Amino acid sequence: MPRKFPSIFLYLLGAILAINIIQSYYTELIFDEAYYWYYAQHLAFGYFDHPPMVAWMIGLGSIFFDGELGVRFVSCVLSVGTIALLWAIIENPKKHKFVPFFFVLVFSMTLLNAYGFFTLPDTPFLFFTALFLWTYKKFIDTPSAVRAFGLGLVMAALMYSKYHAVLVIIFVLLSNLRLLTSPYAWLSVTVSLVAYMPHFIWLYGHEFISIKYHLFERPNDAYQFQRNTLGYLLNLIAIVGFTFPWVYFALVKTRAKDKFTRALLFLTFGVILFFFISSFNRRVQTQWIIAISIPLVLLVYNFSMENEATRKWVLRLGLANIIVLLYLRLGLVFEPLFPISYESHGNKQWVQALKSKIGDLPVVFENSYRLAPMYTFYSGIPSFSLNNMNYRENQYSIDTSEKTMQHKRVYYISPFMPKEEIAFTFHKNEIYYGKYIDNFESFRKLKCFINDNVTAVDSITVLKLKVYNPYSQDIDLKKLKFAIGYMNDYKRVQDIIGIKLQPEDINILSLKSNDTTIFTFKMPEPVMEEPAYFRIGISENRLHYGLNGNSTRLK
Repeated sequence: MPRKFPSIFLYLLGAILAINIIQSYYTELIFDEAYYWYYAQHLAFGYFDHPPMVAWMIGLGSIFFDGELGVRFVSCVLSVGTIALLWAIIENPKKHKFVPFFFVLVFSMTLLNAYGFFTLPDTPFLFFTALFLWTYKKFIDTPSAVRAFGLGLVMAALMYSKYHAVLVIIFVLLSNLRLLTSPYAWLSVTVSLVAYMPHFIWLYGHEFISIKYHLFERPNDAYQFQRNTLGYLLNLIAIVGFTFPWVYFALVKTRAKDKFTRALLFLTFGVILFFFISSFNRRVQTQWIIAISIPLVLLVYNFSMENEATRKWVLRLGLANIIVLLYLRLGLVFEPLFPISYESHGNKQWVQALKSKIGDLPVVFENSYRLAPMYTFYSGIPSFSLNNMNYRENQYSIDTSEKTMQHKRVYYISPFMPKEEIAFTFHKNEIYYGKYIDNFESFRKLKCFINDNVTAVDSITVLKLKVYNPYSQDIDLKKLKFAIGYMNDYKRVQDIIGIKLQPEDINILSLKSNDTTIFTFKMPEPVMEEPAYFRIGISENRLHYGLNGNSTRLK
């Protein structure tokens, strides 16, 4: 009887691991990786944009290695773990004859290849999707309390990786609704919820800010067929590369002969349909559909075992994919080989140029959760992203990083700054401007609340505004200015108009610490026609207006 992992499989798996580790060491971080590295500096059960698995991975890897390899080491391990799980799931008796074909199929898939070393939430998401399917297959073959417990833990790990995990779980459940009558299935759900409870508690403690952002506060754009729906269809091609005709041919030709194959089909078609419908509402990012890569490998491999023409074409086109991908991976390290300037190019250069200019001063980047952590990673100097009304909230909005900057001399970099002084140049054409601030002070955690239903926008409408000060000190009202940002239907700020507040108590001169102050104000008339939303922003010490109030619908 053949071994589960034949020698050639282990050699090829080891080669992939070695390639990914070498790549990890020599490739500069991309911006999202730097942001997640910033997460990992303060390990927690949740973060603004994502569940915490990606931060835990970086925290673990950084115990063993410094620099980029520390950020990516666990990703390298999980990626080969994903490949091993996929092989273990396949039960086709012919599979040991086609080990090289299996590796060509897996390694040629673009995002499976990229997430072999990049550390992003999708990396653990792919691993735990494969582990979930492996565990689910064992569970439906022989249900038991032990397997139900294991399945529950895996579902929790999947949810700790990325919120999109809920789609994986739901579509697998829809493929086998009899699970609703299984006590073992309910045991799995219970175990999963208990294991996920720390993240629920984190969300509750932060007013479900992650859910609010992704579902309600995230800006959008008007629908465009080319960018939205056509772009989505192109993404379906991009995630598999040149092999796409044969991959999707195998998908539509596969029939659900058993519960597990039915689950793979439901998962693949479910995710494809879900995001196709979503494309009419917002642009679908390529990595959002990454989950289908796992069932596609299993479906295409099994189909290819019985269809020689498909196997030959997937092998030929897959090798072409691999050649292109390996060339591009070299280009991530050696910029002249890459067709465009990419995020992994030039970060050490601009960081060192800026540090040599300003020394060890902390840096405040306005509206850039990307540049701030990148600077800290390569310089070792604290930085902070100050987010204003024209941007979005992020991890810097909810952590303690603002406090570390207060009343210090800082170097301030902003896209709204007149061309006073060149801070640094990125990619030879992106120029960032900065200036020194001797006594930096910001109050971006001030919160504004309007409970009234606004039915008209005019200078007659009077509204009540509550401002909560969470800081440990009183804040002089003379330091603050207030404004309304009017937004379009897609929550893009179009007008920012100052407002004059009248405190209910005319003797109030400051916002009291850990207290709420009530004001009234009149709605200013917008320049834009028919605004759909508005929000309140506060400018402190002549900084740009912040994100102090939620988006409020104009009735």
